Amino acid sequence: MQPESATDSGWQPATRILFRFGLVYLTLFCLLYPQITYAFAGWFQHVLPERAVLWQLDLFAPVYRWIGRHVFGVDAVVHESGSGDQTVFWVLLFFVLVTALLVTAVWSVLDRRRTEYRVLAGWFLLFVRLCLAGQLVLYGMAKAIPVQMPRPALSTLLEPYGNFTPAAVLWSQVGSSQPYEILLGAAELVAGLLLFVPRTALLGTMLGVVSLAQVFVLNLTFDVPVKVLSGHLLLLGLVLLAPEARRLLNVLLLEGSAGPSTTPNPFRTVMSRRRATLAQAALALWVTLSFAVLDWHDYREATARPPLYGIWVVTGYERDGRPVPPGTDPDRWQKLIIDTAGALTYQRADGSLETTEATVDSTAHRLNLPGPDPQGTFDFRQPDPHRLELTGRLDDHPVTMTLNWLDPNSFPQRSRGFHWIQEEPAFR
Repeated sequence: MQPESATDSGWQPATRILFRFGLVYLTLFCLLYPQITYAFAGWFQHVLPERAVLWQLDLFAPVYRWIGRHVFGVDAVVHESGSGDQTVFWVLLFFVLVTALLVTAVWSVLDRRRTEYRVLAGWFLLFVRLCLAGQLVLYGMAKAIPVQMPRPALSTLLEPYGNFTPAAVLWSQVGSSQPYEILLGAAELVAGLLLFVPRTALLGTMLGVVSLAQVFVLNLTFDVPVKVLSGHLLLLGLVLLAPEARRLLNVLLLEGSAGPSTTPNPFRTVMSRRRATLAQAALALWVTLSFAVLDWHDYREATARPPLYGIWVVTGYERDGRPVPPGTDPDRWQKLIIDTAGALTYQRADGSLETTEATVDSTAHRLNLPGPDPQGTFDFRQPDPHRLELTGRLDDHPVTMTLNWLDPNSFPQRSRGFHWIQEEPAFR
């Protein structure tokens, strides 16, 4: 991305070709991959349609479907699952790679007399820096206000460890310690903010590369479906470090002086640089405040306790007027878990957990399960805060349940806390 020396009159041929390819590939990736440029919409994401973040995928959907069918024999369509490693994203990468190779070849032939691209490199690195900064602020704020990895749900306390996927283990591990998650987010957030300011951009890049390297390794080793994005964000950071590689080598390994920065600057005058710095600072303020507001709103919603919150153990179960003892019917509920508004989880006789849509009307004292599986309506009564009685119909059968509240803090995962002094390790 940078000439062999800051004083050379021209770049080496290989450097010019690599720069052309890198510019086209990374620019296309940042423009076509969802959420990278969308981050700068900031607070407006709250009022935009939900699919607005996918507008690039929708625009190029016919291209990706054609490539998927005719090149790879797959159906490259978008699934709104939250996964960033879907087939369509790998097809997108193939499209970007092939396009970048073709453009690089044509560009290298048509522009073979040019010896360097310092001005263009300055604009390209500015674009890369802002894209990376926006993503670091986005993910950093989502951890600093812990919404990315929320505290493990109540149902998680009942799920056998062997049923967890590696990604679920990672999410639960980070979410179990909010201070740890906040510190992880603070590192990403600080890196992003430093990247927005030209004078501190190198420090932000170094911190960001360290953070992103950890994220990328975790995504690889725990099979988190954000490998495409995290790997490319790490690549963006390395591209930003490339022009400063010699200076860093001199300072960190050779005990030499750093010297002036060799990163190309697209702004030539002092006034234009000041204005550009102010504009970038304003952009940083907009993005940071926007995500702070959005994430705080999500955090308040996620931590609000709905009516009947808790783990309820079914101590009595009657269907069609007859008692159903534990272990005698696979459809008998063992536990009822209400953790978030709009849903409940119930534990079957075999210990499996099922989550279904549900609404609790605390005024009418009614619990409604719209179905289709299961479907039912219950009137509920609480003789005291630790007891619950449900009477109604479940899948066209009259059902009555008596339940006792199970304190979530009775689980060591919730109650263990912090200890300076430990005579024995608590690895239970």
